[in-house]
Amino acid sequence: MVIFLIAFVLLLVIGVPISISIGASAVLGCLSLGYPLVVIGQKMVSGIDSFLLIAVPLFILAGNLMNAGKITEKIFDTAKELVGWIPGGLGHANVVASIIFAGMSGSAVADAGGLGAIEMEAMKKNGYDEDFAGAVTAASSVIGPIFPPSIPLIIYGSVASVSVDQLFMGGVVPGLLMGALLMVMVLYFAIVRRYERHPFRLRALIRQFLGSIPALITPVIILCGFVVGWFTPTEASSIAVIYSLLIALFLYRTLDWKSFKKCLKDSAISSANTLFIIGTSTLFTYVMAMEGISRQFADVILGISSNPNVVLLVINVLLLVLGMVMEPGAILTLMLPVLLPIANGLGLDLVHFGVMVVLNLMIGQVTPPFGVCLFVISDVNKLKLERLYRSILPFLVPLILTLILVTYIPGIVTALPNALLS
Repeated sequence: MVIFLIAFVLLLVIGVPISISIGASAVLGCLSLGYPLVVIGQKMVSGIDSFLLIAVPLFILAGNLMNAGKITEKIFDTAKELVGWIPGGLGHANVVASIIFAGMSGSAVADAGGLGAIEMEAMKKNGYDEDFAGAVTAASSVIGPIFPPSIPLIIYGSVASVSVDQLFMGGVVPGLLMGALLMVMVLYFAIVRRYERHPFRLRALIRQFLGSIPALITPVIILCGFVVGWFTPTEASSIAVIYSLLIALFLYRTLDWKSFKKCLKDSAISSANTLFIIGTSTLFTYVMAMEGISRQFADVILGISSNPNVVLLVINVLLLVLGMVMEPGAILTLMLPVLLPIANGLGLDLVHFGVMVVLNLMIGQVTPPFGVCLFVISDVNKLKLERLYRSILPFLVPLILTLILVTYIPGIVTALPNALLS
């Protein structure tokens, strides 16, 4: 057992990719503990043998198609006309566009890498500090995996056997709340630094809105489909792909064969990485469970306090730290077997708990020094990481405030799914 854990930590420290670190240490654990070799293949395959997980590569593909098909540009232009007149207008447009795009892709990285590049370029051209533009873009990308659809919530639902429809609806209010608090922070900086606002032009707003309706109604279709029961999350991912492909090809005519092939390739690579992490993490958690590590870890957390509020605080801190150094899919698969019994023991609603967990991990994605979205924005926009590390810190305040509210006011998450899906 000691060799198994030491191998995992050592591989991470020397910079081995997280999927290989998890898989190699899990295989070493199986061999050193004398488990049958057939267990290795069985557990890895069973981890991804889920109809629900088909939605993961399809939502990734939908996000890539929207970026390649310039649909994200239309979303941002509409958001600019809608809220650009507020002080710090393009910063607000950045946040609103991320909320809209969140209803299509479910991925923070897709938001940061695709829509984020458009947002930052527009902000820099209009006199906004590059550091500020990068920070707003990074912080707003976190909304993607909270507002439905959400790839991390799909993984959570698969591992925890919780209704993904309810998880998706549970993410609506927290996603909007996060956006509102980020806009308050943007407004503060805009007033202090006297950023210019985009003039309000009703005619331009109407024209831009009408031209963007096919792109803007995608989240509405997905959300209505869940509420009415038209389709499952997996079917929704298929609809998102087909719909985004059709409007990019035939309506906007912005997607060519070369771009389409690149979308397929990029989506395949991202999906393979995510699903491989889930498979190796399933084997890793199997070894942890068989050796009693999961139970011991849960006992340590519960041993700190019997007060549910204190236990939730401990879980939040733990997940925030893990989210800064590990991939969300790996953390979900590794930690949920430890955390779910604790949540059940405390009588927590698992929909509320799931949104809280995912929100934690997403904040980790934009927290220095290892936040993945920070690396993406730095690479795409040629912005030094050191500058981005400093500028993102104030924007962690509204994100953490959202987390506190979601943690200790469960109704923020549960009210909507209980009202619409019960």
